[in-house]
Amino acid sequence: FCPGCQALQPPAARPDLFRLMDCDRSFRIDAQRLQRRFRSLQRAVHPDRFGQRPLKEQYYSEQHSSLINKAYQTLLNPLSRGLYLLELNGVEPAQETDSDADSAFLMEIMEINEKLAEPKNEDSLEETETLIKVKQEELTKEVTAAFERGDLQEAKKLLAKMKYFANLEDKLKKKKIPS
Repeated sequence: FCPGCQALQPPAARPDLFRLMDCDRSFRIDAQRLQRRFRSLQRAVHPDRFGQRPLKEQYYSEQHSSLINKAYQTLLNPLSRGLYLLELNGVEPAQETDSDADSAFLMEIMEINEKLAEPKNEDSLEETETLIKVKQEELTKEVTAAFERGDLQEAKKLLAKMKYFANLEDKLKKKKIPS
């Protein structure tokens, strides 16, 4: 907002999402604090509050609201938060073609994919869902430790593994939706 006239201003071209959400630039975040900041910012700039304002401010309000949603979703999710931290540190995320993943890990991913390809079986799905959750929690702890050590290359490798599990989680969700 303009300090003089209180008119809403356009968002910065490339804002730091951590600064926007009033968080430390760290992999470890306080999710409750993030949520409070999200709600506070949305209350201030939500488009519903700008219906009677000039069109330019209505437009800025939509931009700010969208940016705040993006920041919240990015920082709330460990995978996207980690990838964003790598980006801020100038580290390219691992590509699917990078062959850093060890063969035991790739075999594990293949086995889970095969389980997901089997005909729908509730017990098997629940077992697979639990396995994926446990693996993601383990990887999140390892990524946290890697970032705290400042080991961005290790964080990059672990985030690549997290990406595989996020894809498996998406497949699992699709399978659970009744057809």
